[in-house]
Amino acid sequence: MGFLLLACQANKQEEYKYEYLYKDLPFEMPRVQAPVFPNNKLSLSDVGGVPDGETLNTEAFAKGMSELSAKGGGTLVVPEGIWYTGPITFQSNINLHLEKGALILFSDDFDLYPLISTSFEGLETKRCQSPISGRNLENIAITGQGSINGSGGSWRPVKKGKVTEEQWKALLASGGVVEGGYYWFPTEGAHKGFLMSDMNVPTGDLTEEQWNEIKLFLRPVMVSFVECKNVLLQDVLFENSPSWNIHPLMCENVILDNLIIRNPSYAQNGDGLDLESCKNSIIVDCTFDVGDDGICIKSGKDEDGRKRGLPTENVIVDNCKVFKAHGGFVVGSEMSGGVKNISVTNCQFLGTDVGLRFKSRRGRGGVVENIYVSDIQMFNIATESFLFDLYYGGKSALESLVDGDETPVSEVIPSVDETTPVFRKIYVKNLTSRNARRAMFFNGLPEMNISDIHVENVTISSQIGAELVESKDISFKNVKIVPAEGPALILKNVQNMNVEGFTFPETLKEVVNISGEKSQNINLPASVKEDLVQNSSKSK
Repeated sequence: MGFLLLACQANKQEEYKYEYLYKDLPFEMPRVQAPVFPNNKLSLSDVGGVPDGETLNTEAFAKGMSELSAKGGGTLVVPEGIWYTGPITFQSNINLHLEKGALILFSDDFDLYPLISTSFEGLETKRCQSPISGRNLENIAITGQGSINGSGGSWRPVKKGKVTEEQWKALLASGGVVEGGYYWFPTEGAHKGFLMSDMNVPTGDLTEEQWNEIKLFLRPVMVSFVECKNVLLQDVLFENSPSWNIHPLMCENVILDNLIIRNPSYAQNGDGLDLESCKNSIIVDCTFDVGDDGICIKSGKDEDGRKRGLPTENVIVDNCKVFKAHGGFVVGSEMSGGVKNISVTNCQFLGTDVGLRFKSRRGRGGVVENIYVSDIQMFNIATESFLFDLYYGGKSALESLVDGDETPVSEVIPSVDETTPVFRKIYVKNLTSRNARRAMFFNGLPEMNISDIHVENVTISSQIGAELVESKDISFKNVKIVPAEGPALILKNVQNMNVEGFTFPETLKEVVNISGEKSQNINLPASVKEDLVQNSSKSK
């Protein structure tokens, strides 16, 4: 009888690891399965690799990939040691497995990274080949308990305001070029590329010679997987990327599990994850500490993104922690192909510039909808806990605050067309934020308001209360805002807003401030209405 029981247990299919993520998921999404690999194993040491931190192992990685691929795939083992190398190009059915003590260190010899045609910041362009890349592949993975370092410090420009005085002096002493007294570039070519670019992408029809002149401006993302299916990144540390850290583009079935993703806080364009035009993805138990956005959802930029027409859809983010970053969870600004069906739960944002950051601008187009965020904890948020910025100009929210940027005023309001970005059907509940600068800031477009936003069971302590501009169909339920100064709620051109169970300090001189000729149909609790009447009487 015991033997029969053991046999039944052995034949029982292994329980799906991520089943708990699908419980009460508010949209339909297929189970994302991790890729399975043949039993073939090959060590880098067996193909001529030398882990001494000096020997270039580019050929060893290529040989290992090829030999395993010829056998139908398998696991390429990276043993303990420092594996100094140039670019690694993946093949299908390969698991790159880093054992304990293994460090893949990418060379900063720029000649090893040729220019290739690719996509960056949502546009078709040229960049240097990524340290890790793969295109049109199936069943690929990076796993294990080792680390991967992209030697990004040799590539990146640095802004003076983001580093200490000693760090700035060291940069100047190392050479390079300084733009405007505040922006250091490692080479003249990198500086020239900056001068001829818009948002990090060169403009105009460049000759091959011109591309090569600015090659060192064209920093690669560290991990670039394009149009790949069944991708697993698990347990590894990724750090010090030349530009974005991990960039799955137009991929399907992507799992990021228990990763640590790091960049210095001053790392220009040092995003942690940019998930772009991907379908069916899980990001779980990951830690981000980076120099730009932490977890970022994208789908292409402007006409290029609309032409591609591939939204990022069906994404589960759970139990992730984001430290220093421009935003904890971010959508945009390149969202022209659309974003839909996203669940973000049980996350902590600790010292980020913004907590929940939604950004775009006129000209993008695209629809962002069906975003569900719950059980979020934030602490020491430098600007807004929850932000919609439809006037994004390329700076972080903190940089815009320090520079005193104001929302541009258009004398002529554009008509709505395919270039108009849309943000709607977004649900945020069970959120606590302590010590933010501003509780919330919804800054919509007059021609296309942010709409259908539902905020429930939220408590925020901040310097300034929540400000909503050009927004409609808004629901606040059981929201508590504790501002150190000014009203708890500032509404300008807000339509169709229902507030139920709103809590605020009794010491506030003014609880709600409403302005704008379009503000109408705002349903407030009786206690708040009484405050409005009293303040109206005082103003007379």
